[in-house]
Amino acid sequence: MWRLWMIFDPRRTLVALAIFLFVLALLIHFILLSTDRFNWLDGPHAAATVAAAPATTTP
Repeated sequence: MWRLWMIFDPRRTLVALAIFLFVLALLIHFILLSTDRFNWLDGPHAAATVAAAPATTTP
């Protein structure tokens, strides 16, 4: 394991890992906020039911 840290700089590797995990967490949270079921800020939206106008046929 120590040879791996001789190849990669530990500070840069850990900073890159922390940035990657932070961006991944933001991405997951924004994806969840965009769904109706898992949006904890706005709550579930009532499904807007739009009545379709009956189709008229011309003879």
